[in-house]
Amino acid sequence: MSVHEHKEKGKKSIRCFVITVSDTRDETSDTSGQTIKRFLADEGHETTGYRIVKDEPAQIEALLNQALSRADVDAVIVNGGTGIAPRDGTYEVVSRFLDKKLDGFGELFRYLSYLDIGSAAIMSRAVAGTARGKVLISLPGSRGAVTLAMEKLILPELRHMVSQLQGQ
Repeated sequence: MSVHEHKEKGKKSIRCFVITVSDTRDETSDTSGQTIKRFLADEGHETTGYRIVKDEPAQIEALLNQALSRADVDAVIVNGGTGIAPRDGTYEVVSRFLDKKLDGFGELFRYLSYLDIGSAAIMSRAVAGTARGKVLISLPGSRGAVTLAMEKLILPELRHMVSQLQGQ
């Protein structure tokens, strides 16, 4: 079966939980989380959950446990906390959840970011993979990074990734 045929077999609407990791944002100032939700809706996907959590490892872990245990969630998309600042702990928490890591996601994200922002792309710790039979993706918190990832990587493959996990 070709890649195109695999993609055609995938579910049409993917149920996503969106998490923004930030010490300062709320729903009115969370432009990255809102951008993810808008891209999902425009593509016919459903946002079944949305939360903002402080950049505290225990809080991120608790929310990921909650999101990944929901029956109405196929994928979790996290944004924020992926840099190298002392408070950036998202990567470490998300990485512990990954059963299978999609190395190509981070590699391609950093390559595409490099084309856009130059060498600062090396500081991104974007990561993706599978966790408990669901897709788990972690992105930087900037609206530009979220837009790049959604347009170039996530939306073109989200249905395909979920269908692979569900054995379709």
